Amino acid sequence: MKVLVIGGTLFIGRRLVAELLKAGHSVAILHRRSKHNFSKRVENLVADRNDAATVRKAVGERRFDVVFDNVYDWDRGTNAAQVEATAHAMGSHIRRYIFLSSVAAYGDGLNHYESDPLAPDNHSEPYVRNKAMSERALLRLHRKSGFPVVTFRPPFVYGPENPFYREAFFWDRMRAGREIIVPGDGTRLMQFLHVKDLVQALMRAMEVDEAVGEAFNAANPKALTQVDAVREMARAAGKKPELIRVPRERIAAMGGNPMGGLMYFGEYLDLPPITENVSKLQRVLGVRLTAFETGLRETYRWYLRQPRRKCDFSFENRLMAAAGVRRAV
Repeated sequence: MKVLVIGGTLFIGRRLVAELLKAGHSVAILHRRSKHNFSKRVENLVADRNDAATVRKAVGERRFDVVFDNVYDWDRGTNAAQVEATAHAMGSHIRRYIFLSSVAAYGDGLNHYESDPLAPDNHSEPYVRNKAMSERALLRLHRKSGFPVVTFRPPFVYGPENPFYREAFFWDRMRAGREIIVPGDGTRLMQFLHVKDLVQALMRAMEVDEAVGEAFNAANPKALTQVDAVREMARAAGKKPELIRVPRERIAAMGGNPMGGLMYFGEYLDLPPITENVSKLQRVLGVRLTAFETGLRETYRWYLRQPRRKCDFSFENRLMAAAGVRRAV
């Protein structure tokens, strides 16, 4: 099939392109760069996905069987109108339009099923409302015209080549003999998903007719507390972590930010919990999910092959000092 991947040069998209090529599909990517580092087998289309006119110009007269919409503009946001405009630009002949949403589209809450309501249009967080509104727009398009959309709602995606400072955040500290700061009591729940499982799900959505018009949660079935997640990462590295609990109020008062900057627990990994049920993913798409410990071991082997990162631990030192903790190392 002729496949367009919007994005395609990082993490999820890169792995998706590789698997599509391996399966014998004809692949093009659409992104803002003038070139890519794939082989010449991958056609390069240049456009700003937030600009419908440039998307239409880049696509031109090309016709694709499947479109994967994987890109969110973290600097400007990508809203529902922009996503819907991209969908319209692909024409009425496509077999699938597969949209990568997020568990964040639920807004908050635990053990969500796909039938649960998504966050409202006036949600305070732009990312949350953009993902929720984009899904609503695409699924409404399906109801009105039969547009063949499939949406996915993953939580924290991990694995080799992760551009977010998540698993490596903890392994850098363990490797340096550092304690790990745990915010609050460490019981906030999180779910993870190995990147290869997400790519498997995306590709299955190309093939399974029952997927059309459906949303899918995609995650490891078991949610973990923050403490349990750190211990699993330590086990993958053959380490025994020393955990230092610091109240979130103190972390926030000193400028800590889970979204970046003065990080203390891995990028985005200290947000209010949202978890989901994944039985539909397994039942309809037949996706076999990688055990967290297995995926972490693979990711750790990749991590060890990367150049060692230069880390600044000064903020964590200040946090521990303010909390009255004398560092053991």
